[in-house]
Amino acid sequence: MESAIANPGALADVSGRLAGRPLEEWNAAYGKVENYFHALRIRNKALLGQLVLRVLERAMKRAPVEPNHSATYIAAEEMDRIVTEWFAEVLQEPPTNSDQMLSTRGRLALLLVDMPGKWQDQFLRPAPWPEEFVHSMRDAYLRAGPGFQISKMTARPFDRGPITTLTKLGRIPYLKMVVAWTLFVLLLITIFYFTH
Repeated sequence: MESAIANPGALADVSGRLAGRPLEEWNAAYGKVENYFHALRIRNKALLGQLVLRVLERAMKRAPVEPNHSATYIAAEEMDRIVTEWFAEVLQEPPTNSDQMLSTRGRLALLLVDMPGKWQDQFLRPAPWPEEFVHSMRDAYLRAGPGFQISKMTARPFDRGPITTLTKLGRIPYLKMVVAWTLFVLLLITIFYFTH
């Protein structure tokens, strides 16, 4: 992105489009990426700007070959890919088909180690990281995962509540319920009669 900023003609064409997309698309993509980093509590404006531009730079490289996707969609994919790759490096977890789990548990680990307060400058930075940061992240990552247990579920009878006690009379199953409602209606009629 810095090359695009230094040389504006590198990615912009004559019509004022950037990487083959209108500027409005890139503004929307910028806003989405910025909001995502805000959700991760990145408050340092300079760092936030660098991170957003890094994501958009990668998205701009992909945009010309993916005309069917919006700039926002491509930027969101690149943002998730960058964050997941960084988690894989920091946590020493190889990205596999469970990338979504790595990303989710990694974000939870960031919050558990108070990354916004203590380690904001380390976010998405390449190695080497401070040993305390790496140790805290890996410890929090292990704590963030669910504790799996083997369990066995057996079918239990369905409890229908108090209605079943009203209907267990044998030949006429609803007799108790009919009697109860009849007495209730008679009570209401009696109250109405004496009050009017």
